[in-house]
Amino acid sequence: MDADIYPPQTVARVKHVSEDQTTAFLELRNGNIATCTTSEEFRFERGDIVFIDVENNDISPAPEELWDEEPWVGVVRLLQPGQVVIDIGGRLRVLDNPHDVDLREGNTVKGFESRGITEVLSEDPVRYIDLPAVDSVTVEQFKASPDGALTFDDFGGYPEIVERAKELIETPLECHDALAKIGARPIKGVLLTGPPGTGKTMLAKIIAHRANAEFYEISGPEVLSKWYGQSEELIRKIFEDAAMQERAIVFFDEMDSLASKRSDDSHEASRRIVGQLLSAMDGFSADTNVVVIATTNRPQDLDPALRRPGRFDWEIDFPLPGVEDRRAILEVSAKRLNKGEELPHLYVAEKTANWSPAELAAIWSEAALLAVIESRDAIFSDDYIGGYERVALHRNRLSVRTLDAGER
Repeated sequence: MDADIYPPQTVARVKHVSEDQTTAFLELRNGNIATCTTSEEFRFERGDIVFIDVENNDISPAPEELWDEEPWVGVVRLLQPGQVVIDIGGRLRVLDNPHDVDLREGNTVKGFESRGITEVLSEDPVRYIDLPAVDSVTVEQFKASPDGALTFDDFGGYPEIVERAKELIETPLECHDALAKIGARPIKGVLLTGPPGTGKTMLAKIIAHRANAEFYEISGPEVLSKWYGQSEELIRKIFEDAAMQERAIVFFDEMDSLASKRSDDSHEASRRIVGQLLSAMDGFSADTNVVVIATTNRPQDLDPALRRPGRFDWEIDFPLPGVEDRRAILEVSAKRLNKGEELPHLYVAEKTANWSPAELAAIWSEAALLAVIESRDAIFSDDYIGGYERVALHRNRLSVRTLDAGER
């Protein structure tokens, strides 16, 4: 094959041209910068693709295709004199405000790394995908109707915790105006801490019913959305709706999964959600009658900003119940059961050290199964003890598996 080969040339991109148009800085493929000076006016502009012919000391135009540069698409978030803040895929960048493109906040724009913003694609912000709208219908899905049949009498044990919860949650909701007249700082957030199954969610629902408050129940994983910006919008809408109620409780379960500590390694979505939570709690006006409750069994993992004054600065700890609390829990949970005789609650309470209320409640499921197998329509002591032994065996197996996993 016969072919004519031109003298070796290097492809470059004009990075910057001096004000007097006599000096240009050219970016090479390897990232190095070459300087070109001329006694005449430099005839190329920033972003142009050129050939550099070193032998002949010449620069000539080159096809743009030789510098294969992918464009980016972003949304204008802020306009300032000479500068514009662009949201590109969730990251904010500050670029020069182009003289030949008329911009306004909210525009969807196209640009290149070398040339900056080149054109407006849409007058409005364009999302990556059409998302389901976060509206009043979406917020309604998070409104829960606390079981009106449950009262504090159904919450066995923990008398000190119940009284403290009444003081920190129920009283501020019912006596909001009186506290405002005194000038006291309103209680905005209460953190319920303790191991799983200790009754944190149940107590929050009982208080909401007693205070006749609108109850928003939000699970941490449930509110997380894979779509950019939707989780924050949902949280904002829920708080706005709660602020319009006469009384409201916004309840976050598993708060550590939603608002963990922010760091350089944190996922950007997590940082945005924590920021939205802080903004929502700080945005309550003085006449807003809303208390935010959150549960976690890992309070040390929460972002420290959430624990500052005016946020979750009140805490109620739910430890594993002692023997008297366990006896009370067993007695209360047995009230709705059909029993054939008096049951040995104290005996079982003494045997179940370090059990959670949820584990104690599991005894009744096993006891009922044993009773039905023996064709009885009520639970007797043998069923009760047998149910305890089954749950205890299951707990031991789980403990062994956990230990084995830890050793491996």
